[in-house]
Amino acid sequence: MRIIIAAVGKLKSGPETELSERYAKRATQTGRALGLKAIEVIEIRESRADEASKRMLEEAIALTTIIPPGAVVVLLDVKGENRDSDQLAAQLSAWRANDAPAVVFIIGGADGFAPSLRDKATLRLSFGTATWPHQLVRVMLLEQLYRATTILTGHPYHRG
Repeated sequence: MRIIIAAVGKLKSGPETELSERYAKRATQTGRALGLKAIEVIEIRESRADEASKRMLEEAIALTTIIPPGAVVVLLDVKGENRDSDQLAAQLSAWRANDAPAVVFIIGGADGFAPSLRDKATLRLSFGTATWPHQLVRVMLLEQLYRATTILTGHPYHRG
């Protein structure tokens, strides 16, 4: 199963990029035992449209082109469901058991998601009600994916 992180905006070099790369590498290595392919991070350019609705639509169109046929779509959304690490690991395992070809985690732009993209979501996932910078959301998501793979493989990283 492929795991894709589609994000609006690009990370600049710095600590967030280093952490993102570290967790992606760890999750990929641990995930191999589960039949997961390398985690792919695809960045799209932020829309420069004048109106928020147009920016959301342009970004939704760009993000939709990234979603493979039959993929599970997960939006990172402050209004989404809170899942603990064990629940996220169990959900990944269930998607894999159901032969999902890919899971696409989408980190939207500053204006949020267009309704057309929300309609495609299988799950809306939240990391709490606080507003987080998109760079940190990416790091937190990659860490949680790494943690999920360690839970599923019995690796001692997850002890709680």
